[in-house]
Parts: sequence; structure tokens; C-alpha cells
Amino acid sequence: MLKEIQIVLCFFFVFVFAILYELSLQSGCVFSCMPIAKRFLTQEDVMSQSRSIIFVETTDRLEPPPLVSCSVESAARIYHDRPVVFFMKGLNNSTWLDSNSTYAAFSLLSAMKNVFIFPLQMDTLFQETPLLPWYHKVNAAQEKHWVHISSDASRLALIWKYGGIYMDTDVISIRPIPVANFLAAQASQFSSNGVFGFPHHHWFIWDCMNDFVQNYNGRIWGNQGPILMTRRLRALCNLTNFHNVEDQSCQNISFLHPQRFYPIPYPAWRQYYEVWDTSLDFNDSYALHLWNFMNKEHKPVIAGSNTLVENLYKTYCPTTYKDLIQGTEGSGHMQQNKTE
Repeated sequence: MLKEIQIVLCFFFVFVFAILYELSLQSGCVFSCMPIAKRFLTQEDVMSQSRSIIFVETTDRLEPPPLVSCSVESAARIYHDRPVVFFMKGLNNSTWLDSNSTYAAFSLLSAMKNVFIFPLQMDTLFQETPLLPWYHKVNAAQEKHWVHISSDASRLALIWKYGGIYMDTDVISIRPIPVANFLAAQASQFSSNGVFGFPHHHWFIWDCMNDFVQNYNGRIWGNQGPILMTRRLRALCNLTNFHNVEDQSCQNISFLHPQRFYPIPYPAWRQYYEVWDTSLDFNDSYALHLWNFMNKEHKPVIAGSNTLVENLYKTYCPTTYKDLIQGTEGSGHMQQNKTE
């Protein structure tokens, strides 16, 4: 009898927490007046308003490296009134890592009131999308770029189902993005898929998922990501070269100037690890993509180096800088192997 009462009380409290959370969303105070333990909230509770900032990790690692931590922390600070949701393939429903975790990055991210970390379960995520038959058919072990391909698929499905803004885990946020429906230009007439935003069930994302399956070719790097986004955008719009720092718009989709996220193009990625040239002010940028895939040398963030990346950490992810760069001897050499 006692056990039955405990079970009923447990369900009652979860129900009450969910109601309070919905009320907090409607009142607009979301996190500032939400006295609810985060572990009781499902991803549907958290992401119900199509306002989430979404990150994805498709390797099995459980300890986010410094750059990943910085990306998530910077988004949590810039978008302090929105949920920042980090999906990790290495987690499962029986794993709960919080501010008491032995993983340093998990501990600091979990302590942030608007950061939520959930398992990435692709088989469930791809339900009711064009991606599910492809996912059941593809042989992941034979795919050379599976970590990236599965990430490309997951970000589409997440934005389709929940809406919001997707960001790669090597993107440092520096100011809010002022538009909702957007793609980020990597160069004139070429879109990236490292940052994009749409409301849930937007037709463009559905078209991208169909294209993902119909034109699937895992042997070509980027075919399921930036090449796909560019292909879909070109099918809709007459893309032209950018002039000055002016964004383009077509079919109610903003195509944001490369300066917004890619002021340092990928051939010059080493500039992030060089002594900061203060003439680079990034006044036209919303976030900075650090091109970590190019960092085959695993250049680290080093405390006291006065590099551009060190200054970005100190300004936009100070907790990550303090705990993961300054706080542990040699932690600067924990530089991430993220391949976005």
C-alpha cells in the first residue's frame, strides 16, 4: 500500500511541475521564475515553444571538450531567456549527468539554468519524417563520414519537429540573431548548414529531408549538409553575390551575409589561434564559426596567449575559460576533436 501511495505521489508531483512549467512559459518569465528541477522536464516540455537553441553531438563521448562547452555556454548567455538544448548520442535515458558530474564540462553546463542535456535517439527522432526509411537502410559502419552525416540528418529532424535555431558545436555566439527563418551564407551563393533557424514543421526543412534521401551520397563530403542546403535554396531563389553587408531574402527566408557567422573564412581559420588583431571587431556578426574541422593540428586554447580564441573564451564563455582552460593544468591541450 505504501509503495502505491509513493507511486501516486510521484506522478502527482511530476504533473504539478509540468503545469507550473507551462504557466511559466505563458507568463514569459520561463527561467527567471521557474523553480522546477530540470531533471523532471522532458524535451517536449522544454522545446514546446519553437524557441530552442539546439546543439548535437553524434559521437559517443560524454565529456564535451572546451570548444563545445564554450559554444553551449555562449549561447546560454546570449539567449538567456531561451532554452539551450544539447543532444548527445552517448547518453541514454538511464544516464543523468548534472552539476555534480565528474565530467567538468557537464558540471558547469548543467549548472546553467537554461541549458538542458538530452539523449540523441535517432530511431525515435526520425519517426514520422522522410529520414526513417533511409536510417533503417543505411549501413553506418560502411559510411566514411557517418558522424557528420548523422549530424546533418539529426539537425534537420530536430528543427522540423521542434523549431528554433541549430548551431554547430564550434560556433561561439556573440549577439542575438534578429531573424527567425534564415540560412547562413558561407560565401556568395553558397549556404552553410552550421547555423540555421526555422519554426517547427516548416516546409523548407521538410523539402530538405526529402532531398537528403532522394539525393543521398555519403561518399561526397558535405553532400548531405551545406551542398544540400545550397541546392534547395537555389531551386527556390535567384541567388546573387552579396554587396556590402546586406542580407538577402527569398520566399520569406533570410539568407544572411557571410559576415554574420563566417567573417573569417575557412582558409584563414588559423587567425583564431593567432595573437588578436584588435582591428577585427566583428560588429556585423551574430556568432563566429571557428572551423574546428580544419584544426587537424589540434591547436589548443592557451591561457595568457592573447590569441583571438582566448579572448573570445574570456568574453563569451568565461566559466568554460575559468574551469577548463585556466582551472586545470594542461587543460588547454584538451582541445576538441569535433569535426564540424
